[in-house]
Amino acid sequence: MSFIFEAGVLKRAARTGWWFAGVKHPESIAEHSFRTALIGMMLAAMEGADPARVSMLCILHDTQETRITDIPHIAKRYLTAAPNTAVTADQVAGCPPAVADVINAAVAEYEAGETLEAVVARDADKLECLVQAVEYRQQGVSDVQRWIDSSRDALKTASAHRLADVALTSGSMPWLHRPTAK
Repeated sequence: MSFIFEAGVLKRAARTGWWFAGVKHPESIAEHSFRTALIGMMLAAMEGADPARVSMLCILHDTQETRITDIPHIAKRYLTAAPNTAVTADQVAGCPPAVADVINAAVAEYEAGETLEAVVARDADKLECLVQAVEYRQQGVSDVQRWIDSSRDALKTASAHRLADVALTSGSMPWLHRPTAK
């Protein structure tokens, strides 16, 4: 239960990098992780990866931020944080061994970035950031282009590039205006 309660902190912890763009109340880490997992599931289906595995990697990719926070990119120039695998090992040390093993293995896979599932999960993370930047821009936040550019540049899969192109050209509300099927 300790890890479950700790993960709940992510619902209250903000994605702090957006403050530099002028976003006063950015989304929480949990909100980011939820949509990252959804994007990851979709990308996995498009790329022939395991959607369940990718979703799990996405859900766990930022759980360490309960302890080390969401360190903005600029702060990383000056700080050295413990590796995410070490933070995760501490977080799940009190879990049943089977649970700890699953979580530790998933975080290690994501951090290594070598499997197709890890590549897709990382793309999901970057694509979610790009999508969030598009939404913030549509809400009047003007200084988001660097997030769009860096996120897009980090994408590896063809499917993520295709989705990024659509996100940048369609806007976030076309789903509201489509006629319903009869």
